[in-house]
Amino acid sequence: FFLSGVEGRLMLPLGMAYVIALFASLLVSITVTPVLASLFLTGEQTIRHDHEPRFVHVLRRAYGRALAATIRRWRAIAVVSGGLLLAALVALSFAGQAFLPDFNEGTLTVSAETVPGTALADSARLGQQVEEVLLSHPEVIATARRTGRSPLDPHALDVHQSEIEVTLKMGARRKADFLAALRADFAKLPGIQVVVGQPISHRIDHMLSGSRANIAVKIFGNDLVELRTLAQQAKALMEKVDGAVDVAVEQQTDIPFLTVNYRRDALARHGLSAREVSENIELAFSGLAVAKVLQGQASFDLVVRYDPAVRQSLDSLRATLITTPSGARLPLSALAEIRNERGPYFINRENVQRKIVVMANVAGRDLSSVVGEMQAQISRTLKLPTGYHIEFGGQFESAGEATRILMLLGGAVVVGIFLLLFVAFHSARDAFIVMLNLPLSIIGGVVGVYVLGGTVTLASIIGFITLFGIATRNGVMMIAHIHHLCAENAVADFAATVARAAEERLIPILMTALAAGLALVPLALSSGQPGSEIQAPMAVVILCGLLSSTVLNMFVVPALYLRFGAARRLIESGVPHHRRADPS
Repeated sequence: FFLSGVEGRLMLPLGMAYVIALFASLLVSITVTPVLASLFLTGEQTIRHDHEPRFVHVLRRAYGRALAATIRRWRAIAVVSGGLLLAALVALSFAGQAFLPDFNEGTLTVSAETVPGTALADSARLGQQVEEVLLSHPEVIATARRTGRSPLDPHALDVHQSEIEVTLKMGARRKADFLAALRADFAKLPGIQVVVGQPISHRIDHMLSGSRANIAVKIFGNDLVELRTLAQQAKALMEKVDGAVDVAVEQQTDIPFLTVNYRRDALARHGLSAREVSENIELAFSGLAVAKVLQGQASFDLVVRYDPAVRQSLDSLRATLITTPSGARLPLSALAEIRNERGPYFINRENVQRKIVVMANVAGRDLSSVVGEMQAQISRTLKLPTGYHIEFGGQFESAGEATRILMLLGGAVVVGIFLLLFVAFHSARDAFIVMLNLPLSIIGGVVGVYVLGGTVTLASIIGFITLFGIATRNGVMMIAHIHHLCAENAVADFAATVARAAEERLIPILMTALAAGLALVPLALSSGQPGSEIQAPMAVVILCGLLSSTVLNMFVVPALYLRFGAARRLIESGVPHHRRADPS
């Protein structure tokens, strides 16, 4: 709920569904469940173990023998659990990091860009060459290309830019191999830059950094020539980084311009202003809509302007007649100096500073390690003049900000869980022992991260935070039953009380974990399928963490509670434990 931007839009529905489901579950448990229990459960106070299925007897006996062998060896249990946790944390430190999981959208968005100023016919021909390369691969079913877009379009493109939507049907070849072969073929096309993306992820990159790729290296400075030189040097360094693909510099090249410099003294002598002359030039060569022509249901502007052939001759431009207030008509060359020059196609700015962007996608590696290596290469090799600096944007920047927010909120969640447990058990010791399920769940959660490729994403982190709440249930069920048995004075010996509570809670804990696990299995099995990119990593992390916390909880919590539990001190000191209902 605290995430903003693209990640907030993607994650918010999951959070809403989870909270609503928990609230509905709470209402059912305090209303429907007691009524059904009173109607269908017998009034027997003693559990009849002889009525349990045979496999339950076998499971309880096996667990009882294992528990008897480990319950008094709390040091060994603590060392083994701590070693597993340490190994998991070390493995987690070596895991890759990314913003969002790789999407498998079943389609591609291919951006092709040539030199600014290229004629529409030439740009269309180059775009067709890109389509021919795409269609030469058996995985490509169809392509649809747009070359240029209206300046009023929210996703405007100039005529030197093409965007191609590609429909895929994957075969025996892996998608990574297909994309690698595709990029190798694109590299053979002269005079065109090609960036391969997907419809959703392509637009996410646009929203995050304004570029067409995962990584946007922004170089800021004043001189455009210096910026272009630095950009080419940065591109050469970035191309050497393993995993960096589609490395390209945004096209800020110079194109031909016709420059009109007014002679202010001549304008003043003839009673003209620069505005009036500029409007006449705009009218002559850009045109003015003076009426509309109706043709059937369509209407077209009637535009008055010079013959476009006039613009092909510099002498014809100089001879353009300008009417003065006195009625005299003067050639434009008498009022201004007209010459051919070259200037930048466009100047990109951010925070009032000129910039140029070097973009790159990532393939075969995680985003964080690729960006880290790029930063090291650029900072070590690229020497920036005074007044110039570099910023890394794109998914990497958003991932860092979102991770910081989640880590802070994760810490607050842990504190909140501890306070709730302290209120429930009236003991910081007991609350802390229940909280041991959190590190025990991390062990399995890390395994889940590596099952999906060893990359931590926002979905994985949210899975860990969700897992904390789920994993504490096992400890709550066991310690609450220990309190219940102590209150009932069911067993005189505290060790026997803990062992009995663990055995009697074995099946309820397994049933609870199994119910949650089975609900997650469909999401986990959908990993790699289109549309499951967010849910699947969360489900795998929660499922693996739930498995590790459930198994270890059955041995770690009884052993450590026998040694450090608050109920032990009350029994040994002779203080009667106040009677309470079993809250589990």
